[in-house]
Amino acid sequence: MATIKNFEDLEVWQKARVLCKKVFELMQKESFSRDYELKNQISRSSGSTMDNIAEGFERGGNREFIQFLGFAKGSAGEVRSQLYRALDRSHINETEFKETYALTDEVGKMISGLTKYLLKSDIKGHKFNNDSKP
Repeated sequence: MATIKNFEDLEVWQKARVLCKKVFELMQKESFSRDYELKNQISRSSGSTMDNIAEGFERGGNREFIQFLGFAKGSAGEVRSQLYRALDRSHINETEFKETYALTDEVGKMISGLTKYLLKSDIKGHKFNNDSKP
């Protein structure tokens, strides 16, 4: 795995950002915009997915990163569940549901893959490097 200097370099964060943007686009639909509870919840959970990846990385240690990846995976699962609610309430159509569900599922699998890699890695995190800056 290449050395990652910033969370923005992580492919999983980039994909989570795409998911967050896709959810925002769906929320622009008129019927969705009137369902304030679901709109706020799906917005928060999609944002939380990318934000927890970033926060975990910025903590600098793999143990904390793995913990925050778990939060991010949970948030991605929450988005998947909320997509069913959006579909059931006719805020999105079947095609939008399937596309967004697949993206959310991909993000979850990427998070799992990164977590497994970190668990097997001998690297402790960038805060343990002698050349890391405070």
